[in-house]
Amino acid sequence: MGLLVWASTATISTAVALFSYRYLAGQGPVPQNIAANRQLDPWIAVHAAGAATALLLGPWQFRPRLRVRWLFLHKCIGRLYAVGCASGGLAALVLATGLSSGPVAGAGFAALGLAWLMTTGLAVREVLTGRIASHRRWMIRSFALTLSAVTLRLYLPLSQVFNIEFLTAYRTIAWACWLPNLLLAELYLWHRPTSVLVAHSKTTNRE
Repeated sequence: MGLLVWASTATISTAVALFSYRYLAGQGPVPQNIAANRQLDPWIAVHAAGAATALLLGPWQFRPRLRVRWLFLHKCIGRLYAVGCASGGLAALVLATGLSSGPVAGAGFAALGLAWLMTTGLAVREVLTGRIASHRRWMIRSFALTLSAVTLRLYLPLSQVFNIEFLTAYRTIAWACWLPNLLLAELYLWHRPTSVLVAHSKTTNRE
């Protein structure tokens, strides 16, 4: 990941993450399609805490210097990232069942939650078994899904600019906020030689 791309991603991810933490203090507006289901309020806080933490920490896992010079810190951040993804993903599955915007939106966010849990879980499994190159590939997929929090917040106001009815837009964005992200991650991995990841892995392991 180039420095400019990384810096841009880290900046917007940090902004969205910090903005999302307001839900923990009960300051965030509850989305209108969840507002009628007040029993889900605790899960909103769990989801916000987990997803925001993953979004805040995720970019730092892609700085080679951090991995090489401060491997212990890289591992600590990775553990916190995985916990954030796990709690955010599980809460997303619960929230998806209570959306008043219908089954299409619910299915989209549930599929996102499952994909997020799966990619992160596989990334953890691979690093625990010493397959570092594979771990990095799954981490790229995981963070692409974590970034759905950013793309969701980009697409929603755009839909209003184009006067798209909210429910119609929301049902579409429930899928569009993450499927293109995952596709771009796959295209990136397809064009990036595995040998490069292996070489980086050996460098990190020597450290």
